[in-house]
Amino acid sequence: RLLLQICAAENGTIRITVDELQPIKPRYKVVDVLVGEPKYEQLRIEWKRAGCVSLTWGLGHHHVQVSASPFCLEVLYEEEVIVTLNPKGRLCFETLQDPNGLSSSSHQARLLFSDEKDPLGLWKETFKQFQDIKANGPSSVGVDISLHGFAHAYGLPEHADSLLLKDTSGSEPYRLYNLDVCAYEINRRLGLYGSVPFLVAHKPDRTLGVFWLNASETLVVLQYSSQEEQEENGPPVKRSRVSPETNVSWVSESGQIDCFLLLGPLPAQVFSQYAQLTGHQALPPLFSLGYHQCRWNYEDEEDVKSVDAGFDRHAIPYDVIWLDIDHTYGKRYFTWDSKRFPNPVDMQLHLQKKKRKLVVISDPHIKADTTWPLFWEARNGDHFVNNRDGDVYYGTCWPGSSCWLDFSSSRTRSWYARQFALNKYEGSTESLFVWNDMNEPSVFNGPEQTMPKDVVHCGGWEHRELHNLYGFFQHMATVDGLITRSEGLERPFVLTRSFFAGSQRLGAVWTGDNVATWEHLKISIPMLLSLSITGIHFCGADVGGFVQDPEPELLVRWYQAGALQPFFRGHSAKQTKRREPWLFGDTVTSAVRSAIQQRYCLLPYWYTLFHLAHSSALPPIRPLWVEFPKETDIFIVENQYMIGKYENIRIVIKAILMNGSALLACPVTDPGITEVKVLLPGSDELWYNVSSGEQHRGGGTLTLPVTLETGNAEGVLYLDDGHSFSYRDKKQFCLRKFTLQSGILTSSCADENGSFISDAKLESVIILGQKRSSRQPTIKS
Repeated sequence: RLLLQICAAENGTIRITVDELQPIKPRYKVVDVLVGEPKYEQLRIEWKRAGCVSLTWGLGHHHVQVSASPFCLEVLYEEEVIVTLNPKGRLCFETLQDPNGLSSSSHQARLLFSDEKDPLGLWKETFKQFQDIKANGPSSVGVDISLHGFAHAYGLPEHADSLLLKDTSGSEPYRLYNLDVCAYEINRRLGLYGSVPFLVAHKPDRTLGVFWLNASETLVVLQYSSQEEQEENGPPVKRSRVSPETNVSWVSESGQIDCFLLLGPLPAQVFSQYAQLTGHQALPPLFSLGYHQCRWNYEDEEDVKSVDAGFDRHAIPYDVIWLDIDHTYGKRYFTWDSKRFPNPVDMQLHLQKKKRKLVVISDPHIKADTTWPLFWEARNGDHFVNNRDGDVYYGTCWPGSSCWLDFSSSRTRSWYARQFALNKYEGSTESLFVWNDMNEPSVFNGPEQTMPKDVVHCGGWEHRELHNLYGFFQHMATVDGLITRSEGLERPFVLTRSFFAGSQRLGAVWTGDNVATWEHLKISIPMLLSLSITGIHFCGADVGGFVQDPEPELLVRWYQAGALQPFFRGHSAKQTKRREPWLFGDTVTSAVRSAIQQRYCLLPYWYTLFHLAHSSALPPIRPLWVEFPKETDIFIVENQYMIGKYENIRIVIKAILMNGSALLACPVTDPGITEVKVLLPGSDELWYNVSSGEQHRGGGTLTLPVTLETGNAEGVLYLDDGHSFSYRDKKQFCLRKFTLQSGILTSSCADENGSFISDAKLESVIILGQKRSSRQPTIKS
């Protein structure tokens, strides 16, 4: 018997959970992802009939109708059905079984306790040389959901695939299972480094979201169809007039059914509803929005200082230089190679004098070295994951034989966080920040190069239950460590490769080990847009490609694209040729310098966008349909996107002051291109060329060699100290509103709570589209 619970949250969200009524033991429930239990409204019974009940809440606009046999749940807005749960009767819920309670004569018992082969893999599943023993038998859960009137669905990162989710009928489903996949194939739906089980569907008059809160391996099958195909056997309830329908089937290996329906109806409302569940994007320190220079690996202190001086010598701005695994002593994290980096503090102080930072890597595996105090401390403190026999689990990774920290344990996370204290982490300073890699987790000799599903975590939970949370938990522990290091005063910066829903409130994410090809440059845009609309706003792709050597043209185009993405880092593998921006000749150096300088010109704009993401859940970059929700011809556009929020005003202020309006980005992602075709949404709107100020009317396609900018005579600019939590704890921030009306540009306070006094100065105002002026400008204060 199963227990169904239906809750309606105050923010326009419905939560539907299904669990065993009397399980032999509790099933795993995802923890630490939701920021708190949502505030629920009182449900009211509208009517009740034999085997059916109708519920409503609040103002009574939405309704939930539940039928018992066959089980079906419908969500209506007024009289229109917008979502149906279990329309095809595909609800799946395999109950936990006690192997000791099986009859000795039962077929399952013979399979479990004898050497007889289990053809279906119900209790023992074999993959290559690996055997996965399921302690309580098969425990999968799943259900199908129909979204009525919708023909476009997005989200479900991370996949190297199109922005618009594809119909998977007769092909591979979308797999959500975090894996280390170097040089991944594109246009595939296999699992990559992170998973966000959040789908966003959109049509001209409504946007809604489906959030499937489950951390085990999950498969999502998607089918687009027309309503006419559904009505023959469908219930006699009034349907939407729009004919399309999106059918989504979710199946997870274990856990509970815990599904949230986010009812919108506007895109911004769906983003806000999701952020209220899983958290808003952390406000990053200002330096982290600049350019980052990384390589596996910069060889030693002199190499770091040489690269740092190279940026100065070639007048290329940057903020952060990174060190990969080889900076450590034998791949032991929290250590330094004393030959290569004998004076790490002096090296960091050298960077600090130029207001630059250092980021070092810290992976979740610990070298199994009995002479290393950190290993013994972790083992004696019971901080490692165990195998199914109860002993510490050993696998191989960069250091060789290794053990993996059990970050699902809050006690282990606290222990790990303490390792970042300045008096514990020798050679570190307050200007050192962290990069979590290999945290899917990557296990070189494990099944699919990850941890076996039957290893055991704190509380006795099998790894299969929480696999997709592992990197999220390490990210959380690292962030806590840096915050604790500063006694809660300074904002941390931590980049993670593996992630889950809620990772946005911790820091930044990147798309992993991409390849230096035009195809990987092109696919990075829909990958980042998919992350952005599912809450992971601080995201980027390795500029230039991590694997292989880019040709000069590709490198330039990637820098130009990366400068228009939230996280901006150049990175490359140790097998590649060095690719600092000045190594390809003056022409390439000049082009890269220009792209990076453009990023710094727009830095106040990016910082304001992240303030809006932090406070209002608005993604800094977003698909065109988010800002032009009724223009169906742009619903599939993925090669261009909006940076910021578009406003329906016809005059533009130069971008550095235009922080409430937007840029339209259309990066060049093909070789030999000297001009691009740009789709200009909004038939009644005016668009402006950033470089020339030339004006263009929307509603058509324009051939241009540049990114376009669109604007707004009403925008905001956000300022604070750029590094601390004083904006939150002491209200030390400044939010200014700029308004241009009737030829008068006004700057006013947009939030009286802010007390930050900035020394920034307004140096110039450029008005695009102004034909002529009949009078000289005047200034009044």
